[in-house]
Amino acid sequence: MAGHSQFKNIMHRKGRQDAAKSKLFGKLAREITVSAKLGAPDPAMNARLRAAIIAARAENMTKDTIERAIKKAAGADTENYEEIRYEGYGPGGVAVIVEVLTDNRNRTAGEVRATFTKSGGNLAETGAVSFMFDHVGVIEYDAEAASGEAMFEAALEAGADDVVSSATGHEIYAATDSFGSVAKALEAKFGEPRKSSLVWRPQNTVAVDDEQGERVLKLIDSLNEHDDVQNVYANFEVSDALVAKMSA
Repeated sequence: MAGHSQFKNIMHRKGRQDAAKSKLFGKLAREITVSAKLGAPDPAMNARLRAAIIAARAENMTKDTIERAIKKAAGADTENYEEIRYEGYGPGGVAVIVEVLTDNRNRTAGEVRATFTKSGGNLAETGAVSFMFDHVGVIEYDAEAASGEAMFEAALEAGADDVVSSATGHEIYAATDSFGSVAKALEAKFGEPRKSSLVWRPQNTVAVDDEQGERVLKLIDSLNEHDDVQNVYANFEVSDALVAKMSA
């Protein structure tokens, strides 16, 4: 298990306006509904649903809204969303993975392709960049939840593969097939995490200058603004000053 982070993963860069918040809630509710429909409606028996609920709570979604999203999965009029992964390259050759939930594959594909093109990137075939990432489960805790040593030992005992601890918190990584059991074991010991989800973790990162980095961040923002896009991952590093500038 590593003791330091080897990448900066830019994802979920969320807006601060009411419209952006409403769009975010829509995406979170959609993930809850799809997760409940694909598996059991009980979060104790469905790791993906549990992760979706934790993400919704982190954004202050109300209990009633979460429950409505779960109940919607059992309705006969529930939309049939298709899970699709798009892969491509952004400015500077940065590899980008886009996860979507859509009820219209052709429309979404065209719009995602157009977003890449407008940003100076290009959409590629499925599998073109995903080999540069590991699909893993991540469970995150605040630094106050435990010492680095205590979290390391608990994660090792639970069956995790990697632990990254820093002043800002702990990131515990697990294989997709053991993600649910690892998350459950850690929650029993440390309480509910601040985040729990399946992610695409870059194996290595590409260093880009501020000009290319700004273009990549704008591409990611544009993709995240699309209603069907759930998650965006990229394998690049930018300066903290640029991230602060783009978030201002």
